[in-house]
Amino acid sequence: MISDCLLFIKAAFSKEKAFYQSIKNIFGFYPKNIFLYKLAFRHRSAAIEKYNGVRLNNERLEYLGDAILGAVVADFLFKKFPLKDEGFLTSMRSKIVSRSALNKLSQKLGINSLITADTDKNKQFKSINGDAFEAFVGALFLDKGYIFTSKIILDRIINVHIDIEELQNTEISHKSALLEYCQKEKLDLEFRVSNEIGLGYKKQFEVEVLINGELKDKALDFSIKGAEKLAAEKVFTQLDLG
Repeated sequence: MISDCLLFIKAAFSKEKAFYQSIKNIFGFYPKNIFLYKLAFRHRSAAIEKYNGVRLNNERLEYLGDAILGAVVADFLFKKFPLKDEGFLTSMRSKIVSRSALNKLSQKLGINSLITADTDKNKQFKSINGDAFEAFVGALFLDKGYIFTSKIILDRIINVHIDIEELQNTEISHKSALLEYCQKEKLDLEFRVSNEIGLGYKKQFEVEVLINGELKDKALDFSIKGAEKLAAEKVFTQLDLG
């Protein structure tokens, strides 16, 4: 394993010295494989074409980082709130890792200044900053492993930049946001009870969300309202409306 001292020396004599130092200043460590982090901040609009037409950008790292970030946050919330139910934990995780939250966090950290993107064509990429943060998490996982990645997310992100108590009091109506989106885009939104499972107080309702008649997702809860809320949240996340 490369020591911090050797990584410092490597960074000091690298042509990417400024980039190494930026990572150190923001997250408190020097990377081992700098290529991964450079790739994490390369948007698809500025992809590099290599290896028989394959275009290199941060989308694969974003996919990986999304899963790792979700797992770390889920584990953190599961331990912090041992008596809360699945609905509460899902809502809190959504507030922390929503696209709007990650976009704001990235700008606050200064990640936006590290992103390589095509700005000459006046393209607007709404989630570029949040995507880059997730890609960074993917790069960090590959470079340093899960334990180190988890520690960075908890110590440098959640404990410093996220007010958990304030988030608990912040209500996100995914159903209203989804309705607003569909009205704006002139789409037909329908919540439909598709099944009823169990009897009496154990009875659960399955609600489907359809947009223009196409099933987008569904959820179960002990009330129709609760099932609609959970299903709306799933579709909200799926459509990346945060």
